[in-house]
Amino acid sequence: MAIDVPTERPRAGSNVPLSERAYRIRRHALRMGEVQGQGYIAQALGIADVLAVSYFYALTYRPEDPEWEGRDRFLLSIGHYAIALYAALIEAEILPEDELTSYGGDDSRLPMSGMAAYTPGMEITGGSLGHGLGIAVGMALGLKRKNSNSFIYNLFSDGELDEGSTWEAAMSAGSFKLDNLIGLVDVNGMQADGASHGVLDFEPLAPKFEAFNWFVQRVDGNDIDALVRAFDAARHHPGPQPRIIICDTRMAKGVPFLEARERNHFLRVEPDEWQRALAILDEGRVR
Repeated sequence: MAIDVPTERPRAGSNVPLSERAYRIRRHALRMGEVQGQGYIAQALGIADVLAVSYFYALTYRPEDPEWEGRDRFLLSIGHYAIALYAALIEAEILPEDELTSYGGDDSRLPMSGMAAYTPGMEITGGSLGHGLGIAVGMALGLKRKNSNSFIYNLFSDGELDEGSTWEAAMSAGSFKLDNLIGLVDVNGMQADGASHGVLDFEPLAPKFEAFNWFVQRVDGNDIDALVRAFDAARHHPGPQPRIIICDTRMAKGVPFLEARERNHFLRVEPDEWQRALAILDEGRVR
């Protein structure tokens, strides 16, 4: 028997433009970064548009009940992107905004690397990269056996394309025809050891996933309209196959002086620059 799930995605606050949601996600992330004076803020700013479309257009969930069985699952494979997901969970009212100032502190529910045991709405503990897609495949198979209509969304990074486990999972998903799995890969071109293409060149990326029987789209990950179209196409694609949206993003998007800074996996922000970044973000806000 199928699990009871709504036929429509939640529309609470649907009058708020997605661009406004993305702005708020960026702002929440910057405020958390200021608390500790550090964080993977360039990645958070870059992926904010993807998170806005995910949580305020695509996902089915109940903010008051993060473990509701009928929810879509959003898996953050990239544990160090936790600051970005916390910002989205705060905006989605799954987490209260007043916890923002506890980021990275003792006894906080918002540790600097995402852990499912700590944080409502955090589906998995991301850490050692390359594991998320495999977990997503297992979850998708489990939901299939429950006759659930829910989707699994898995956000992972271009650095994880260096890991053999990612490709084993990709091959498995195609073989099992997991049409309830939507992969989101953040291609920002940077990983811990340097530029992604210089570490291990994964291009051409789209044909690789197509060869493993995925429905593939590639979009500008900072173009909200393009993302909406891609999410719609992924959810409604008729073929019995997993779907992936390759999202090319700009690190530090929305704060030009950080965008222009030398590209680095861990972007250094000086103490006096957090408030400057917030002010610039506010000035550029689309109302």
